[in-house]
Amino acid sequence: MKKDCICAFSAAFPDPRRNAFKVLVPVKRVLDYSLRPVIKADGSGMDLAGLKMSMNPFDEIALEEAIRMKESGKAGDIVAVSCGGNPCRETLRMALALGADRAVLIETDLDVQPLGVAKLLAALAVKESPGLVICGKQAIDDDAGQVGPLLAGLLGWPQATFASKVIIKDGRAEVTREIDGGLETLEVRLPAVITTDLRLNEPRYAALPNILKAKQKPLDVFHPEGLGVDVTPRITVLKTIEPPSRRACIRVADAAELVRRLREDARVI
Repeated sequence: MKKDCICAFSAAFPDPRRNAFKVLVPVKRVLDYSLRPVIKADGSGMDLAGLKMSMNPFDEIALEEAIRMKESGKAGDIVAVSCGGNPCRETLRMALALGADRAVLIETDLDVQPLGVAKLLAALAVKESPGLVICGKQAIDDDAGQVGPLLAGLLGWPQATFASKVIIKDGRAEVTREIDGGLETLEVRLPAVITTDLRLNEPRYAALPNILKAKQKPLDVFHPEGLGVDVTPRITVLKTIEPPSRRACIRVADAAELVRRLREDARVI
């Protein structure tokens, strides 16, 4: 049964080797990386009221890579997609200003968890028929790193994660990724899912004329119900707390004192 489902998904997508393929780039609205998050008084989560929000930095890298693929003639249209409430439109408009051709908002007021996001993206991929989905390896708010692999599993596509270099050639993607022992190079057939690492590229800034033009670019809105996806949260956050503060460093005179202090600390523990 599982094999039949994968074949059904694959049949919905054109052969990306014939023409420049469409690229789907998920982008997430997160707390700006330069700000320190604040926990709500009741410990139910993060207090984001009045704080600056921006595009997830890893997703910026994914979008930049898609733009470079288009500039080199490898890729065609770039579609940016975000899941969330109305404020996500601002993030999508920034993606359009940076170089995306179209934007899609899957609008919901629920806190969509990674599995829900992956299901929404899989349903949208069937509609859009992209030759490649490229996304950040993780979001800086939850650090889950689950959406890319879950999406590849749902679509039955090959995946290459933590990409630090991507070369598109003859309907395939050659992806270099950093591992503990050095570098690993994978080759995957398109369509595929690629997640990006920090060293892949350096994102560009949006020029003012492009920011103005972005207001005229199409932004389509879907809802989870229309895509046939249930995004009801399956995980309940019981409590959010600050990590324990680190103990102050102590300078010792020599190795003997270091050993003594370590022995005394061990007794205390």
